[in-house]
Amino acid sequence: MKKVKVIVIIVISVLAFIIFLQNTESVETKILFMNVAMPRAILLISTFLVGFVAGTITTSMLLRKSEKKKNVNQDS
Repeated sequence: MKKVKVIVIIVISVLAFIIFLQNTESVETKILFMNVAMPRAILLISTFLVGFVAGTITTSMLLRKSEKKKNVNQDS
């Protein structure tokens, strides 16, 4: 099972590297009230990271809420 995980991680890393190399041209993006010029790869990576962090925070909040409900039900 560990070999499968390592292979999947390697494949995803190689695909991410290929996408990074293919998207080096600069794009202009509006962030709040600013216009920012950056490589498309950086924009893709930052969008992914923001989504990942938001998903992690949301999941942790939902898990805490469900644990509190479990504890309240067990105490009753």
